[in-house]
Amino acid sequence: MIGLTSLRINGRPLMSPELNRRRAMVVLGKIDEILSWEQTKERECDERFVELGQYLCEVRAGQYWRLENLKSFDEYLEKRFPESRRKAYYLMTIHEHLTRIPKRQLREVGWTKARELVKVARREGREFDCAPWVHKAKELPREEFKREVERHLTGQETEAREIIYFKLYKSQLPIIEQALETASLMLGTQKSRGYCMEMICADFLAGATLDEVNPAIFSVSVRRLVELLPGPERLEFIKSLKEFA
Repeated sequence: MIGLTSLRINGRPLMSPELNRRRAMVVLGKIDEILSWEQTKERECDERFVELGQYLCEVRAGQYWRLENLKSFDEYLEKRFPESRRKAYYLMTIHEHLTRIPKRQLREVGWTKARELVKVARREGREFDCAPWVHKAKELPREEFKREVERHLTGQETEAREIIYFKLYKSQLPIIEQALETASLMLGTQKSRGYCMEMICADFLAGATLDEVNPAIFSVSVRRLVELLPGPERLEFIKSLKEFA
């Protein structure tokens, strides 16, 4: 992640490029100028993300961070992006992989959608047809465009997501956290907390509908709970249901 500073030949680091102090001062100043907008005009910063990615790539390649007596490019990012270095790397990746898209169009798309375009460009390489993808990025809302990219890359439909907020008392948190942790252990640690919450709710509904059965709710609850079972047990359960029927 620290670019040229991590490259070696025969176990020895590559010779550092000659530091162009005049150019380094100009580029570092431009970066600080763009970042200063972030505190007052977030939109302006987003519109200048193309320039920012370009300048960051130049800082890494020319090792301009040495002008500030820093040890690495990563340390430079820690200083300039204390809250999220990941965004800096995203902007650099956009600059490196979307070279065939005019800067004006990238600005119109925005950096979050451009980040998704990078995934397609990496996948298709020289075969990347940027024009239709730029059109989609302009026309579709952000989440819908993200699903379009995922569908293209995986060949599978992706379900729409929604963020739900709850207000809880602090005394309630330990019980909820314990329930989510227990469900996660049963389902496998790779499952999301949203999926774990769904399983907890399905378990509740399955029990709550025993006295006054709603066939639709009960069927959905049981079907989702069956997914909790490991492979062999799940097959055995399905087999027993067929015998029962």
